[in-house]
Amino acid sequence: MLTAVEHFPVLVIVISLFSAFTILIAGRLNKKSCCFISIATILVQFVMAVFILHYVRTVGTIRYWLGGWSPPWGIEYVVDALNAYALVILLFLALICVTYSKRSIEHELPHKIVPFYVIYQLLITGLCGITVTGDIFNMYVFIEITSLSSYALIASRGKIALKASFTYLVLGSIGACFFLLGIGFLYSVTGSLNMHDLSLLLPSLYGNKVVQAAFAFFMVGLSIKMALFPLHTWLPDAHAFAPSEISALLSGIIIEVSTYAFIRVCFSVFTLKFITDYVPIIFDFLCWIAAIGIIVGSILAIAQYNLKRMLAYSSVSQMGYIMLAVGLAISTHSPLWGGLTPALMHILNHALMKGCLFLVAGAFIYKAELWNIADFQGLGRKMPYTCAAFTLAAISMIGVPPSVGFVSKVYIILASLESGKFIFVAVMLLSTLLNLVYFWRVIEMMYMKREESHSHPSGSGKDEIPPSMLIPVLTLALLCIIMGILWLTEIPIPLLDQVNSMFGLGVYAAP
Repeated sequence: MLTAVEHFPVLVIVISLFSAFTILIAGRLNKKSCCFISIATILVQFVMAVFILHYVRTVGTIRYWLGGWSPPWGIEYVVDALNAYALVILLFLALICVTYSKRSIEHELPHKIVPFYVIYQLLITGLCGITVTGDIFNMYVFIEITSLSSYALIASRGKIALKASFTYLVLGSIGACFFLLGIGFLYSVTGSLNMHDLSLLLPSLYGNKVVQAAFAFFMVGLSIKMALFPLHTWLPDAHAFAPSEISALLSGIIIEVSTYAFIRVCFSVFTLKFITDYVPIIFDFLCWIAAIGIIVGSILAIAQYNLKRMLAYSSVSQMGYIMLAVGLAISTHSPLWGGLTPALMHILNHALMKGCLFLVAGAFIYKAELWNIADFQGLGRKMPYTCAAFTLAAISMIGVPPSVGFVSKVYIILASLESGKFIFVAVMLLSTLLNLVYFWRVIEMMYMKREESHSHPSGSGKDEIPPSMLIPVLTLALLCIIMGILWLTEIPIPLLDQVNSMFGLGVYAAP
């Protein structure tokens, strides 16, 4: 007999799906109800995710058979420490963004409020599905739901956003096709789609060229979805021209859920043995590609005048951080730094930092249609709390202690030292200097440049954003410091140790 919490993985998805239809119907009667229904739904989902995480930490993995059909014949939802962690992160940021969105969407998309929240809820449904499913074809279905919702939300602004959405659609479809080809190749040699079943069937087939080709298809397909350099070309326009809360989700969650899918396929389906015995060179190559992406993304960010495009290229760099950490996890299993710990740590940290930064960019657009960095003179006096939040998130991105960005960089540097790849230490230090360059010019413009009268039509006094927008922004900004302190005190580390032990990787031990 399943306990109540063991039903939560399926309820997290079902509640969200039904909420989308509820929003559609309720919105026809009163469009102001849409936001509140979405907030209530995601809050319930987030509470469920917290209970799931607690259950997984204290009791063990949750396995839920849809329709009572046992795997591999039926679809199975499996929640372990890895996806319970990812589920809490994505629903927390989704809750922050939907709370922020009420006034923002009324300003940016006043005639599209109902369809926005319907599609937003479908997007959350897809993200939750990717996270909890234990069936690889079911994961593909949810990736498509997520992708289609993302295309529509990006295009909702119209004009140039339509081009950005179309570019994303083309490249995203190529990535999804590669993922589907990988599934087809695996099914052709194993006859199974269940991830755990595949992990048991594949070891005897590791030398099979079809299996190795499937792995290559998964790598390339998910790299497009993650916007890993040089497959990132869809990302700058999509992030820059989407509604700001969608930009925050795209950068803070959507590309990171794709990273979760990458980790899940590599370590749960193909396993560590396949990677170390048959394709170790691919992960060495991945490290170098990620390192190049870190530098190129930062340099391109410096060249931008539009704040959201600057943040978009920064996301390309930050994805390099995560994938460099994933690649280094294969190089050594030293207990000093703990396998996937730096990568999983930075997934959370990046969600907090970049979510805050994109929401602040949306606040500037909301108040005075300010897109370009050159127009930010005097904003530090006009919007003191919003600009303070930006500054906290920015210094976190730079890596000032005790922020979350500092902890991530220290762990990745430790990983590089442990694996003997000192060049990556230099890459991390250089990226820190580049981060300082492009974030400092924004901070300098807000606080140190003299205000020009034409920049801010609302007058010379304080003119903050509404509380429903400001509170989510400040929450993320404060968490950039609070979580940094928690990481330094090692409080969340046991959860990541549980993930590493699942995959046979080293666990953290204080030096």
